[in-house]
Amino acid sequence: MMICPAAPTSRSNDPRYQSVVFEDDGTYPNNVRLPLVVFQQVFDAAPAVNPAIIETAFNQNDWESAWRNGLFAYHHYHSSAHEALGVYSGWVKVQLGGPGGEAITAQAGDVIIIPAGVAHKNLDQSPDFSVVGAYPRGQSCDMMYGKAGERPGADDAIRNVSLPTADPVFGKTGPLMKLWN
Repeated sequence: MMICPAAPTSRSNDPRYQSVVFEDDGTYPNNVRLPLVVFQQVFDAAPAVNPAIIETAFNQNDWESAWRNGLFAYHHYHSSAHEALGVYSGWVKVQLGGPGGEAITAQAGDVIIIPAGVAHKNLDQSPDFSVVGAYPRGQSCDMMYGKAGERPGADDAIRNVSLPTADPVFGKTGPLMKLWN
């Protein structure tokens, strides 16, 4: 993962993962309580990851409604669900936290866990980029775009999104559970 310069509020130094908390930027609420988390190379990616392996891990850890696709090339966020993205092919450069946030490059084998409210956008990708996405059991995502009128309703919804019962990769005792509790 390559992180470009930006101004997050806090960052982890744990070698198992990267985590960043994004402040409200006035347009995108982001999430000041829960950090975005990136696990690098948690799935064997030689030369790509079988997407069914990622789906199985997510499902076993109560992150359901798995889908396969890409990532939208416009800023958006979800006020009603957290989201896990498991890259199974290629690479993607993602803008996180809105236009003033951070850009990271994730590749096959990486997982990005996006808390409700955090804006994300595909800036660039390899021709073979593909991702598995999922949400914690009982959550379904809405689409928010940073448009006038979304807030304060979106802010209230984000505060009310429940925490997942498990880390989507490492289960009930995984790093996400420690970071988000």
